[in-house]
Amino acid sequence: MSVSAPSSDPNLEDFLRHGGRLAAARRAFPDAPAPWLDLSTGINPRPWKGARATAASLTRLPDPDEIAALEAAAAAAFGVTPDRVAAVPGAEAALRALPRLLGARSVAIASPTYGAHAEAWRLAGAKVQCVAPGELASVASEAVVVVNPNNPDGARHDDLEPGDRWLIVDESFVETAPELSVAARAGHRLIVLRSFGKFYGLAGVRLGFVIAEPGLAARIGAQFGDWPVSAEAIAAGTAAYADSAWRERTAARLTKDAARLDAMLTRAGFEILGGTSLFRLAATPDAAHRFIDLARGGVLTRPFPDQPTWLRFGLPKPKDWPRLQAALEGSRR
Repeated sequence: MSVSAPSSDPNLEDFLRHGGRLAAARRAFPDAPAPWLDLSTGINPRPWKGARATAASLTRLPDPDEIAALEAAAAAAFGVTPDRVAAVPGAEAALRALPRLLGARSVAIASPTYGAHAEAWRLAGAKVQCVAPGELASVASEAVVVVNPNNPDGARHDDLEPGDRWLIVDESFVETAPELSVAARAGHRLIVLRSFGKFYGLAGVRLGFVIAEPGLAARIGAQFGDWPVSAEAIAAGTAAYADSAWRERTAARLTKDAARLDAMLTRAGFEILGGTSLFRLAATPDAAHRFIDLARGGVLTRPFPDQPTWLRFGLPKPKDWPRLQAALEGSRR
């Protein structure tokens, strides 16, 4: 089943793949007020503010020692040794490289979840089975993929053990639930992916990490060459991962903001299905209409191709809460 809307309404296809398509939104809704309020992603709206790349670092290639320092800072935050960590240009890049690198011919993916995992494995020629989390153990496959906590519903997965299969755990949102992380156990057939940009609110620097046994981590790092990440990623990541006080304050604030968003969505007639403290998944029978009405008000949310009653909402910036409330009230029919 796919999202449907009256024929007079804009086509939603551009918005069903993933969030953040503001250019498409501007084309589809040219009369929407600017600036747009983009709630279609799960990115912290109050980013870490600290070190950035110097002008000099932007004029040269990153030094291997700088990348090593970045990986060491991330490893300390993850609770692992640096030799198990490989910096990559975003968790997305890693999840697309792993199917080719591992060579597994079949994969079971706990679903529904982030669609790029299935896409990456299909492009690598693997047999892909998207199954409910409770069915993973009964499905024959050479690899298993679990997003924990899950995107988009925030489902939590416990007792993750690779057994004799590759187990890839995507922890892109785990800073919102650090108790779920299995990074400290990564090794042998357990591979963990981490994202920097979501929790730290700097998705544009394109920084992520793979945590694995040292030999595999080195092989993954080699896939991205001598300069896997940019000077901006090195500067921001190295400093931000060392800032544990900011991390703790931010986690507490996000929890409060997520509860505030839940209350606002509930008052607007949505049913809260789950999510993390960086995004909330809500349901309403008229989700397609409400997506369009919100977009006409300059508020972009995230619809889903196979779940026509779902919309996902990211958190607004502090100044944008009143605007979101007004848009939600205006979208009710």
